[in-house]
Amino acid sequence: MKTIIEIRNLVKKFGDFSAVDNINLDIKEGEIFGLLGPNGAGKTTTISMILGIVKPSSGKILVYGIDNLKEREKIKHIVGLMTQETIVDSELTAYQNLEIAGRLYHISKNDIDAAIQLALEEAELTEFKDKKAGSFSGGMKRRLYLVKSMIQKPKVIILDEPTTGLDIQNRTQMWTRIKELNRKGITTILTTQYLEEADQLCNRIAIIDHGKIIALGTTSELKKMISKGQILEIITNKDSVSRIMDILESKFGLKSTAKEDKIESFVEKDEVETLSKVINTISKEKLPLISISLHLPTLDDVFIKLTGSSMRDTLGENKSDRSSVMLKR
Repeated sequence: MKTIIEIRNLVKKFGDFSAVDNINLDIKEGEIFGLLGPNGAGKTTTISMILGIVKPSSGKILVYGIDNLKEREKIKHIVGLMTQETIVDSELTAYQNLEIAGRLYHISKNDIDAAIQLALEEAELTEFKDKKAGSFSGGMKRRLYLVKSMIQKPKVIILDEPTTGLDIQNRTQMWTRIKELNRKGITTILTTQYLEEADQLCNRIAIIDHGKIIALGTTSELKKMISKGQILEIITNKDSVSRIMDILESKFGLKSTAKEDKIESFVEKDEVETLSKVINTISKEKLPLISISLHLPTLDDVFIKLTGSSMRDTLGENKSDRSSVMLKR
């Protein structure tokens, strides 16, 4: 895949504070690229600079070879933005919301109706096109906002925490829509507070903290960064938990933890061989074994390991910052 967004030596200072500190990134065409980090890490500032809304203190961003500061109007047609806040007018119908967005992007009178009808179909809102958006459920509003953010048919879409506040059914539907965008070749930049979401969707992930990229790679590569081993997970009945934990320690030197009927132990080497031996030993002891598996540490483990577990309080990159990005857009 070719590089379509080049970020070089990107710095943004607010007084003495470096919100973004010498970031270098290459984002590939057609990938879902995750940008993860704690509150105040620099994600929103980076997004604002990609959009050409905020001017870097130094460094450069090229989108399809276009300098985003010198030709911001072109960038608006190449890059779409969907913020965490659902920006739809409750007093307008679904059709009217899309019509206004289309006019703002200077879609011609001859093309705008077809563009709106296609957007309504993609959002599965055709039968609700004349209903006011204020009557929609949260999931319907998010679907409307997504297609509204893409009415100009951008090559790149930035999704800033797109599933925040959605229930599991609507979140799953949004995942399906994001994957569909990917199949259509649209490059997606995703920020999310749900790490399992990033794990499910992203081809590559950059973890940003204190304005710096501290890790970059596929989810598997990131998981391997913090550990060369794997986690052994055993599910048994509650009465057998203590006995199996004793076996793991006495016969294999593996310390483990348990919660209800699930036991977890970290295996640093010879994982597959150890798994086979553990299965044979438990079987010989005639202890119940509901399931047993090996897996890499989770993305949550990676995130906590790299950024720390303490709560972050910040005066920057809060809700008002996200809203200002949309208003300036």
